[in-house]
Amino acid sequence: MKVQARMAEEEKLRVAIAGEDPARRAPLLCMLEACGHLLVDDDGDADVVLALGDAFSTSEAPVVALGGPDLDQAGYLPADASVEQLDAALRAAAAGLTVRPQRGERFAPLMESTLVESPHAARLTPREIEVLTAISEGLGNKAIARRLAISLHTVKFHIESIFRKLEVRTRAEAVARGLQRLQL
Repeated sequence: MKVQARMAEEEKLRVAIAGEDPARRAPLLCMLEACGHLLVDDDGDADVVLALGDAFSTSEAPVVALGGPDLDQAGYLPADASVEQLDAALRAAAAGLTVRPQRGERFAPLMESTLVESPHAARLTPREIEVLTAISEGLGNKAIARRLAISLHTVKFHIESIFRKLEVRTRAEAVARGLQRLQL
């Protein structure tokens, strides 16, 4: 019985929250409680730090950013992450893994969408979806090439194809049209 109790206690992570957004903090406390994790006030006592939005932590513990910019943290999740996603990301980061949402998640329905604005508009390929997602995150061509491990020339080729298929001329129009097509 003592062994089981100790093992259950060891599975709990000590989590510190960086950022003082009361509107987001309260729901996060409930999510952490649902995951069985313990909230600690000091980053130095934490197994992992959960950074809200653009909050920054200088902790030695791995940091999982929730929303805000995707920088060099151990983990990054969109602001609307579920309890299961949050739990998995915290556990993975505490174990030394890197966590990122699946690329292309936002625009994935464009691959299957039959609702398009013009009858001759084509569906985007999975790689074009990844490129469009990177564009929506504000990445430049070189950063997209690095992220996707493809050449700069290939990035330019995909962007031209996206522009042609979405019938746009700029990156901003491409993102807007992609989001618009998702709402049809």
